[in-house]
Amino acid sequence: MVMLEFAMAPAGKGESVSEYVARILDLIDKSGVSYQLTPMGTILEGDWDEVMGVVSACFKALAADCTRIGLNLKVDYRAGTQARLHTKTARIEERLGRRLST
Repeated sequence: MVMLEFAMAPAGKGESVSEYVARILDLIDKSGVSYQLTPMGTILEGDWDEVMGVVSACFKALAADCTRIGLNLKVDYRAGTQARLHTKTARIEERLGRRLST
């Protein structure tokens, strides 16, 4: 199972790129892949081909009218596990004995 965190945005499209971020978030939401949106990126969870397919679809959606795209990508693979998107933070909260801001 893969947890993949990424942030993608076009360059040269002005100070606010929320129009483009909304475009790719729409694709992510409709993909059926488990995800968590954060202020600095999006975390996907699934098998390798599934999550990389979503990233690829997001890139293609921006490339249609963006001549330069920045992409930050971080991947954590762990064989045989799933649902870490929510359980990883829950385990830390359990150790600390309190809820954290997530």
